[in-house]
Amino acid sequence: MKKGIHPESYRYVVFKDMSNGDTFLSRSTASSKETVQWEDGKDYPLVKLEISNTSHPFFTGKNMLVDTAGRIDKFKKKYAKK
Repeated sequence: MKKGIHPESYRYVVFKDMSNGDTFLSRSTASSKETVQWEDGKDYPLVKLEISNTSHPFFTGKNMLVDTAGRIDKFKKKYAKK
């Protein structure tokens, strides 16, 4: 592996799945302006996800429609012939 290409600023970050509200703590370099208090009483940066392994149909084995921001309608509107 090449040296000096990987970030060294890993820290604990809380990730929140916005489709089902599930949260988990992990190490990451992702930046965030929001913080949240975790179960241990400490504040950590909060990164919001639209989908994670707890809500993705591949991992859950359930077929569920996840269209949080009207992505299908946005796509159709963007690429519709004018």
